[in-house]
Amino acid sequence: MSKTAKRQTGDIGEGVACHWLENRGYKVIERNYLKPWGEIDIVAEKAKKLYFVEVKSVSRESFAKLGSREMYRPEENVHPSKLKRLHRAVQTYLLDRKVPENRPWQIDVVCVYLNFEDRKARVEVLENVIL
Repeated sequence: MSKTAKRQTGDIGEGVACHWLENRGYKVIERNYLKPWGEIDIVAEKAKKLYFVEVKSVSRESFAKLGSREMYRPEENVHPSKLKRLHRAVQTYLLDRKVPENRPWQIDVVCVYLNFEDRKARVEVLENVIL
């Protein structure tokens, strides 16, 4: 089955986000932890803390159609229903992986702006999103 352009953009954005995290000292533990009730795009670790990362990607082409940065913010696509599914997935992950209750963790949103023409990307991070 062929992936949609949107899914391909998302996959590339997740790869960029992983690379960005690794370049900043994070260790990517897992990608695309999927359960029927939610998904975690990236699970990473740094300094004994877990980071559950939701990635939102936009290409230059789609960004140009939508307008300037002030008019379109990819992180706004993390709707309450998405946060609810993400929270359920995080709770399941913690139980599945037998993560000690006292281990610190947080949820971050990584926005990836892709420019396929120039083969460049820009990354912005919203840290410690509260559910």
